[in-house]
Amino acid sequence: MAYSENISSLFCITSGLSVGPLIFRFRMSTSKSTDPFSTEHLHADLKGRSVRGGVVTVTSQVLQFSVLTISTVVLAHILTPRDFGLVAMVTGITGLAQSFADLGLSEATIQRPDINHQQVTNLFWINVAIGLGLTILTIASAPLLAWFYREPQVRNIALAVSPVFFICGLRVQHDALLKRQMRFTALAIRDAIICLVAVPIAIFSAMHGAGYWAIVILPLVLNFTAVVQSWLMVRWRPGLPKRGVEIRKLISFGGDVAASYLILTAARSMDNVLIGWYWGAGPLGLYSRAYNLLMIPIRQLSGPAFSVAVPGFSIIQSDRERLAHYYLRAVAILVWIAAPIFGFLFVCASPIILLALGNRWNDAAPVFEILVIGALGQLLIQPTIWLMVGKGDTRRLRNLLSVVAVIIISSFAIGLPFGVKGVAVMGSTVIMAILPWVLKFSFRDTPLTLRRFLGAVYWPIAVCCGGIALAEITLHVWKPTGALLQLAAAGLSFAVVYAMSLFIPAARKDLMTVVSVFARRKAPATPAAVAG
Repeated sequence: MAYSENISSLFCITSGLSVGPLIFRFRMSTSKSTDPFSTEHLHADLKGRSVRGGVVTVTSQVLQFSVLTISTVVLAHILTPRDFGLVAMVTGITGLAQSFADLGLSEATIQRPDINHQQVTNLFWINVAIGLGLTILTIASAPLLAWFYREPQVRNIALAVSPVFFICGLRVQHDALLKRQMRFTALAIRDAIICLVAVPIAIFSAMHGAGYWAIVILPLVLNFTAVVQSWLMVRWRPGLPKRGVEIRKLISFGGDVAASYLILTAARSMDNVLIGWYWGAGPLGLYSRAYNLLMIPIRQLSGPAFSVAVPGFSIIQSDRERLAHYYLRAVAILVWIAAPIFGFLFVCASPIILLALGNRWNDAAPVFEILVIGALGQLLIQPTIWLMVGKGDTRRLRNLLSVVAVIIISSFAIGLPFGVKGVAVMGSTVIMAILPWVLKFSFRDTPLTLRRFLGAVYWPIAVCCGGIALAEITLHVWKPTGALLQLAAAGLSFAVVYAMSLFIPAARKDLMTVVSVFARRKAPATPAAVAG
């Protein structure tokens, strides 16, 4: 309990670390935009802004990926599977509330072509009220969670994490305005710094005997630091709420988005809830660490892609063919980057778990390997969500995800009696099986088709499969001993296959298109470039 009582003092330390050295840079960043609501100036160089934003954000994500990986490795070597399982019992439930916390009003602010100060002010206070309400609800539910999981420690963990909802409510609209203005450099700086602040604090706590409280501290410090920085970066302050301001359409739009995210989060987190209830903290700790280790690259890819894609889709939502072209380009880039990562993780699941988590986590390796199978499916579903949000088709998105959630949660329940492996197998299999139907449903009323989609992802997936095949053959024939040597052999196999793919004209053209997009990140916009 000593660590939970000292969380407030960590906030003070965090604000000092995050604000002091960077206040000048953030003030320079805020000076670039005089009107936080106008987006007219973005039309002239939409492609350039999207590409430059994507490159900057990916660079930031590389840093975040490195820091979060270090955090995962260090904490896994200090703490036990049970420690992680206890926290996962709470986050499996509170994650549902977190997905609903902003009521989708950030997407409403981003997507609406015209919005004003008073509308955003009213939305801000709605977000704050929702955050406060969810904090109170979590506090009230803490004893119930402890009873549900039959773990007394869960009560105190739930009480400690409850302020996250209120803290997040304070920055929803500020973050939305940053994304609306496509200020990706400012967002990248902020996201990199919050990791550099929060992770050392969590590791320091774990090294000094905090136990599972070190895991609890991490999201608290991350979110508090993000609030401080977001308010420094946005030249906008909320006024007092007023009646008579037209926000019903925004709330309706946001409500559909929030319901969609809540449904999606339920589908993703119910495996943790069911495993914790049925099998207990130890098995849940193994499963959640394998899942979270895999989710690091997924979040690092989908997070920045969402930040770039949704504002871009929103701006060109009336141009259906341009929207389709933009979507296919985004998917192609995403898959070319993601496929080799997931292919390598699949082949090297055992040595990665051994090096990242240590010997006592060996049972997580087969779970990790199984979960990788469905990871690419999860990533491919993400752009369909961005597409439907960007073009304002949120009601159909909600209906789609409602069906998807029922199917996925049912698969978890079917696999539950067979242990954590059974849950992983059923979940991954079902995600891949329903993917074509999800895509076809999402493409309705657009120029997009499954054939066009397959054309965009065929070569990155085909080359990745070739890399997996060569890596598996190499490992079985050579049989290298030692985790590092196994990783090197697999990495070399993937490098050979991707180098050989350059001799295939279609694959080379695809790869060169991706490279050219990044190569043009600093080039001045031309009419031809914008039209493309």
